[in-house]
Order: sequence, then structure tokens, then C-alpha cells
Amino acid sequence: MLGGLRGTWLRQLSPTRQVAAWVLAVAGPALITLAALGWQSSLVLGGFLFCTLLVVMAVAVIGGTRPALAAVAFGALAREFFFVSPSEMPGVDLRPNLVSLVGFMVAGAAVSILIGELIQLAAEQAALRRVATLVAHGAPTDELFAAVTEEVRRLVVVDFVRLARYDADDSLTAIAAWSRTGEHFPVGSRWPLAGALTSSVSRTGRSARVDNIATVGGPLGDAREHGIRSAAAVPITVEGHVWGVMFTGSSLKRAPRAGTEACLASFTDLLAAAISNADSRAGITRLATEHAALRRVATLVARGAPTEKVFAAVAEEVGQLLPVGSASMCRYESDGTVTFVAQWGSAVTHFPVGSRWSLGGHNLGTLVFETGRPTRVDNYADSSSGPLGVPIREAALRSAVATPIIVQGRLWGLIAAGSVLEQPLPPDTEARLASFTELVATAISNAENLAELTASRARVVAAADETRRRIERDLHDGAQQRLVSLALALRAAQAAVPPGLGDLGSELANVGEGLVSVMDDLREMARGIHPGILSEGGLAPALKMLARRSAVPVEINVHADARLPERVEVAAYYVVSEALTNAAKHAHASVVHVSAETAGQVLHLHVRDDGTGGADPVRGSGLIGLKDRVEALGGTIIVDSPAGAGTSLHAELPIAE
Repeated sequence: MLGGLRGTWLRQLSPTRQVAAWVLAVAGPALITLAALGWQSSLVLGGFLFCTLLVVMAVAVIGGTRPALAAVAFGALAREFFFVSPSEMPGVDLRPNLVSLVGFMVAGAAVSILIGELIQLAAEQAALRRVATLVAHGAPTDELFAAVTEEVRRLVVVDFVRLARYDADDSLTAIAAWSRTGEHFPVGSRWPLAGALTSSVSRTGRSARVDNIATVGGPLGDAREHGIRSAAAVPITVEGHVWGVMFTGSSLKRAPRAGTEACLASFTDLLAAAISNADSRAGITRLATEHAALRRVATLVARGAPTEKVFAAVAEEVGQLLPVGSASMCRYESDGTVTFVAQWGSAVTHFPVGSRWSLGGHNLGTLVFETGRPTRVDNYADSSSGPLGVPIREAALRSAVATPIIVQGRLWGLIAAGSVLEQPLPPDTEARLASFTELVATAISNAENLAELTASRARVVAAADETRRRIERDLHDGAQQRLVSLALALRAAQAAVPPGLGDLGSELANVGEGLVSVMDDLREMARGIHPGILSEGGLAPALKMLARRSAVPVEINVHADARLPERVEVAAYYVVSEALTNAAKHAHASVVHVSAETAGQVLHLHVRDDGTGGADPVRGSGLIGLKDRVEALGGTIIVDSPAGAGTSLHAELPIAE
């Protein structure tokens, strides 16, 4: 009872309610006394005590315990001084009865304390309900912290309320504050974890109190300059670890009332739930954002985008995803240097794309090159050295992390991210960067494999063309020359046949005609292997020759009078030749349209017939060979052949060497 009396005595109420309660505490007993004076009887006296008790209850509801206790005292005094005269009514003793007086005072005090406690409990529940509503609605943490400090200062008689967060560097940061006595511990201020109160909470994870703040050192002890005499602190425990602390201070000489920590703990539990929810939402949002960034990069990789575009996209995504001021990607060279292949953020002017730097000293490029592992530097501005040290200091980078890019088991390069803020980058920065390095490694590996495949295709096509030329030369210089010699010898023998041997002459003439036919066939074969007119006259005459020799009428339109690179002319010749052959043999077309023109650095070939269609590039070895030949030059070929609607072939060949 004494603890409740002390606690309810210290509660705060609004000035208006306090004034109303004190007026009722004085006026209520006075009015009841005036009304009862004219009715001097024991029954009226009992009614007086009952009515006074009702007034005490009303005062307790309005103004709390202090005015209610005053109303009890005023009622007792009125009972003592105004109902004492036994002379006016003989036989009726109206003198104060000690038992009834004590009973009235005890009952009045008990009612005052009970109602005060109920009101306090209702106020606490209402405050908790308001805070819980904010938590349930996902209110911003700043708004929630401010609301909690406001609710606590209404419920507990204190002169300041502070919420602070424990930081990784053994310090505290004020995140919400309310003060009656001054602006000590303003929001955003930081101080070392040196005080007995906050360090005890951090170490033990339990509530703590200081009854005499003058004995406490550190920043909290400085609060005595503002008249603070005592303090209590309660931990904010989030998912098993002490996240922060709520502490209050009072200028009263007495220690904080019993139950203060329990009251604060009710709010810290809600804060812990809100922080956990906020962290979960932030984690989900961050994960979704990170996955979206990775998905965009992965899409570029899957589509075979140029590596330069992938590198630039990765640097931009990293820079926007992480709390950094710059992001870059570098490639290690064989001569002990590093080249910046992508850059985003504030360091672009200091490390432009394409710039090349020597390794050495203390910097991320050298550390990753030497270790092949993720690396971080938290004091970059003071510790960087080597050729990269000067631009690093000029860029004002304070901390940075880097992860290696490993391509097919070898160290290819690195992705780095730097910050100009004093706080080091979060501990999970390396892991988040690693997700991008894996995609970059895949893109680089794909590009290298594609380049090797393209080069291999080009070598195969070049070797095939060279083989055709060699066969052509062998036929021309070998078999064809021998056939020519045999034909000349046969003609000489035919001329030497006597006139009487007419049958022999006819026989020799037939053999000579056969040799000429074989020579023509051989010449035709050699021309099919590699047409001489293509080497001598270029693409336009060669295509016109194909049109003249085609079994199907050909309408040809060539706008490529200037000579093109030999590899382009040869590929274009074989594309048209294969298309005309297919139109005659398989499509049964009546006409074929052929067009060839250059636009910029690309030769466009279009062959269209009106045949039966239905050509399948997958099943046709000729079309597959054309695809290999065209793509070996970096070009594209598209075949559109719906059944019954003819076949259309479009090829694009880059002209640039």
C-alpha cells in the first residue's frame, strides 16, 4: 500500500485536471458539511461520511491520488470540528468515534490508491495500445521512437527520456529524446559506452538503475549539471541480442519508483517487435531489390550482350544497390597492370574507363591480385599507397571492398565499391558483391567461348576455301593440262592417219570429242569449286553468271559495284548459289528474285522464290553450311519458308575487316 501510495503520488496529470480535482477536493466536503449541519443525527453523520467517500472517489478519478487524499483529510477534519456538539440534541452523542474516523480515512486512502492504480493501468494500456497500433501499421521507426518517448514521459514522472542504439564500435547513438530540463543527449549524438548504467545493460541484457547519478561517470554523469539525480535503463532486445536501451532520468531526490523498469519494459518489447519487423521488411525489400538487379544483369548475360554493356550495367547496379559512392570493375593484364573496364559514381574522373595502372602498394587492386580473395580496407584515405594511392586519396574514399572475378579457374579481375562516409561499409558487402562477380565471370566465359568458336569457325571456313583453291589449281595445272596435251597429241595422230584408214580417223575423232567433253566437265567442276570470275571481276559479275546458268529464271538486282573483302564476296556467292540450287531442285520455283546492296558497313542479301516452301534449315546440310559460313564472319542469316508460300532468305554480312 505504501509503495502504491508513493507511486500514485508521483504521477503527472494535465494542469486542467489537477485544478478541477483540487477544487472538488475542497468544495466537495465543504458543501456536504453545510448540507448536513442542519440535520444533527447519527444517520445524517453516516450519510456525510458516505457522500464524502463518493467525493473522494470522484476526485481520485479526475485528479489522481494527491487531491483525493486531501479530500479524505478535509472530510475527516469536517467530521472532527463540525459534528461535536452534544448539547443541541439531548440523548444524541455526535462526538467523533475514533473507529469510524480511522475506518473512513483508511477506506478513503485505499480507494484513492486503488482508483489511481486503475487509472494508471488504463493509461498504460491505452499508451501501449497506441504504440502497438503504430507497430501493426508499420509506422516508420523514427515516428515510433518519438511516440514511445512521448508516451513514457506521460506515464512516468521523469525529466528526460532517451532511446539509444548500441553501435558496433562500442558507442551509443541517440535515436529519440524528450527532455524537461535541457537538450543533453540530442537525437543523433554519439558517446562512448563508458557509463556504468548503459554498459551494464549492454553487458548483462537486464534492466539497471542508478539512485544517485552523481556517482556515475561518463556522459550520463554529466546530466547532473541539468539537475538529474536518478536514472533507470531497460534494454531493447531484438532477436536475442541487445539492440539498444531506453533510459529515463529524474530530478527528484528519491530513487525511481518500483515498477518503473517494468513499465519501460512493456514499451521496449513493442519496440523490439517493431525493429524486428522493420528489419525483416528492410531485409525482404533489400533482397527483392538485389534479386531484381541480379536478374537484369543475368538477362543481359543470357542474351549474349557485349561484355562492355554487361560491365557497365554491373557497375551501375552495384553502385545503386549498395551504400557506396563509387563502383568499378577492373581487368588484370599480363604485364602486372590493371585496367578499369567499367566505372560508376564519384571516382569516374579519377579512374576513367580504359585507364591502366600499375600494381603495388596497399590498395584493393594489389591485395586481391596477391590473395585472390575478397578484401576490404576501412581506412582507405590514410593507408592507401602505391600507384593507385594518389587517385584514391584524391577521390576521398574512406572505405572500400573488392571481390575477385574468377573465370574458368583463373583470376580475371575484380569488382570494387568505395564509400566517402566515415562509417565502414556493412560486413555483408563482400557477399553481396560476390553475387555479381559470378554473373560477370559467366558473361566473360561466354564471350571468350563465343570468340573462340567464331575464330574456330572462321578458320574452318578459311581452310575449306583454301582447300577449294588448291584443288582448283591442281585440276588446272595437273589433270587439265595433261588432258590438253593428250588432246593435242590425239589431233596430231589423227592428222597422220593415211586416207585409206577412214574408220581409224573417225575413231580418233570420237576420242578427241570425248577428251574435249571431259575437259569441259573438268573446267565446270573447277569453276564450281571456286569461280574464277569472282576473283577477277567481283561479286556483281559472279552473281550475274550464276543467274545466267540457273535452271530457274532469275531477276537480279545488285548495288555493290565496289569490290568487297574477299571473304565477304565468297560467302555472298555461296549463299546465292545454294539458294538458287534449292529453288531449282526442291522448291520447283518459276522465278527467283535476288538483291544485294551495301548499307553502311553491312552487305544485305535477299533471295526470294515462289516455290513450294517448307524448307527446314535444321534438316538441310546446305543451309547449315551457309549458316556456319555467315556466322563465322559475324553475320546473320534468316530463312523464312512457310509451306506453299515460297522461301525467303535474308543474310547480313559485315564488311569491316
